[in-house]
Amino acid sequence: MSIEATIEKKLLSAFSPLHLDVVNESHQHNVPVGSESHFKVTIVSKNFEGERLIKRHRAINKVLANELSEHIHALALHTYTETEWHNYYADDNVPLSPKCLGGSKR
Repeated sequence: MSIEATIEKKLLSAFSPLHLDVVNESHQHNVPVGSESHFKVTIVSKNFEGERLIKRHRAINKVLANELSEHIHALALHTYTETEWHNYYADDNVPLSPKCLGGSKR
C-alpha cells in the first residue's frame, strides 16, 4: 500500500472526517520521481471541536507516528472543525503549502 493510501486509511479510521484530502506534494521538492515524502492533509472532523490547533496536530502526529518516523519528511496539516470549514474554507480556500527552498540545491 502506498504511503498516501496508508495516511488516508489511518486518518479515516481515527477521525471519521467530514472531509479529507491527502495530497502527495513530493514532486514539488528535491526528491526522486515517484517519492512519497512530502504531504498536505486537509481534514475536517467533529473530533476537533473545542480543541486548540496544537492538540489537533498532535492527535494526527500520533496516528501517523510510524509514517512520520520512517517515510514522511514533511507534513502540512490543515485541521478544521465543521463550522470553521463551512465558514472559511469550503470554497477551496485551503492555504497553499510553503514553496520548497531547494534542500540540497541551495
